[in-house]
Amino acid sequence: MAPRRPAELYRAPFPLYTVRLHPRRPLAITAGGGGAAKTGIRNGVHFLQLEQIGGQLSASLLHCHDTETRATMTMALAGDVIAAGQDNSCHILRFSLQEPEGPGTAGKDGSGDKGARRRRGAGGGAQGSTQSGAREVRVESLQRVRTDFSPDALQKAVRFSADGALLATGGADGFLRLWEFPSMKKMLEFRAHDGEIEDIALGPDNKQVVTAGRDFQCCVWQQDHLVTGLRWHENLPGIPDKAYRYQACRFGAVEGSAGALRLYTVQVPHKRERRPPPCYLTKWDGKSFLPLLTRPCGSEVVSCLSISDSGTFLGLGTVTGSVAIHIAFSLQRLYYVKEAHGIVVTDVAFVPESRPGRELLGGHEAALLSVAVDSRCKLHLLPTRRSLPVWLLLLLCAGLIVATILLLQLAFPGFL
Repeated sequence: MAPRRPAELYRAPFPLYTVRLHPRRPLAITAGGGGAAKTGIRNGVHFLQLEQIGGQLSASLLHCHDTETRATMTMALAGDVIAAGQDNSCHILRFSLQEPEGPGTAGKDGSGDKGARRRRGAGGGAQGSTQSGAREVRVESLQRVRTDFSPDALQKAVRFSADGALLATGGADGFLRLWEFPSMKKMLEFRAHDGEIEDIALGPDNKQVVTAGRDFQCCVWQQDHLVTGLRWHENLPGIPDKAYRYQACRFGAVEGSAGALRLYTVQVPHKRERRPPPCYLTKWDGKSFLPLLTRPCGSEVVSCLSISDSGTFLGLGTVTGSVAIHIAFSLQRLYYVKEAHGIVVTDVAFVPESRPGRELLGGHEAALLSVAVDSRCKLHLLPTRRSLPVWLLLLLCAGLIVATILLLQLAFPGFL
């Protein structure tokens, strides 16, 4: 049975380009905007409170942070710090949640940000009332650094290390830049690709960085030394070298195997064709960087990739608005909604598997949020897969063996 249409969790007054979920709080942060063009479309970062109400996950708008003429295209989250990619720079923001001081404090704060709280349930309709007693979000601008110097400068990727001590940025000029955090002192800068950097993945020990570029390369770096270049189609005959480019890369844990690591990449066709060829997912060993498994993931061009905390699921968005969830172990598709959005899906993110995140799941195995240029944030729920206990499987196997022996004895007297 095909999954039902995903619920609309939130609708913003501008195109949405990125979404992140706080690992320890029931909080989603989404951002976007109309950019510098004088179209009347604002730019901002919206903070959404997530909660279970009546057995459904709902989102309440806690706070709107105005980013003036800059639309946030990419975003990374480390605790209560946001690294927002805006045009040619990375803007560092710190936010805090505070209880209201009293009646009437849910309006504007000193920085001109709006704190009105509007709730949208998982079923759809917006409720535009401002709720008293809502927690306030205070946003502080720490600093801004330029991260791209090309003529059409744009920061396209930003990633925090697992310990929050390192920030990596990449963009249209093809340079990878590593920053010490929180000082934002530049530690390293070098040309990683001949062209735009599409995505960045940081290893858990901060020793290795993986970059995906539009120059058909996906590279593993240690400092500024090239460790290896990935070759996903090495064992797939008939695929020319420049028929596909790398679109995304992510490190992920291995469920049930502490210390093991996997790298996942997405390959998309370099050229659009009348009969579009499939895109591919590849799973790599996270230490040797040898390919373990490659599978096609549909003919819709993949635009974004996310991995669940445990490394169990992969979330994909496409340029045609579709959303899919794959099993990381086998790369098989488990969930798919065609054209969940009316236009390109710009980002997807799983609900964290921390205690607050599990409370939001409401009995589901996983939940994925997707945002798109259509201004909507949608919720994709993955029902818990039913499985038989091991003891019951062993009992059934023993019963089958006994039944087989009895049938053989009846068919061939004296068999035993």
